[in-house]
Amino acid sequence: MTFTVIGRCSRTGMLGIATATHSYAVGVRVPFVRARLGAVAIMAVADQRLGHTALKLLELGYKAPAVIEELVRADPYHEYRQLGVVDDDGFAAARTGAMNRHWCGHRVGDGYVVLGNAIASEQVVDAMERAYLADPSLDLEERLLRSIEAGRDAGGQPEGQRSAALVVYDRKDFARVDLRVDLHEEPVGELRRIFEIYRPAIPYYELRQVDPRVPPLDEWLAE
Repeated sequence: MTFTVIGRCSRTGMLGIATATHSYAVGVRVPFVRARLGAVAIMAVADQRLGHTALKLLELGYKAPAVIEELVRADPYHEYRQLGVVDDDGFAAARTGAMNRHWCGHRVGDGYVVLGNAIASEQVVDAMERAYLADPSLDLEERLLRSIEAGRDAGGQPEGQRSAALVVYDRKDFARVDLRVDLHEEPVGELRRIFEIYRPAIPYYELRQVDPRVPPLDEWLAE
């Protein structure tokens, strides 16, 4: 019951995921991202352990298609899952299990995956793919957010969405963006609102983690 986009920016090497669903707290179950390694989405009947396993496989040198194969081999309930992986070299792979609720499916391209299950129609993932690819010059977080906005506008889930999340890593080991809306009548719109407030502070929080001498946020923004 989720629609998700996974991407790697070929210009910057950033990795990230944006996702929305009718369930609660999608950000804790679906997205798994690690800098310089890859981004993974575990969907439908999500099992967080598979996300951690996928990151370990990437760390061992598995590329995205091989990670999908190993997750399927290890999981007796793989037909109930929907899986997507983009690795740090830009290889991408996805799988939609046979027991996913209609409409379900995915799109895979160079450095990205778009996938959804229990969504209104195939037009949802098509719109998401178009939005993600429309302007590669944008920061990755903007491209990802525009993609799930397009998915929502194309119908999203028939029953609507209640949670959404946006996670992006640059080349450092801490998140560049990690924002969540856990319960809201229009979580994608709320995620956009929060992101626009947070966007000017992105460089601040990246700087402060390595230099605690920087002034408080309000002072830094005023400068």
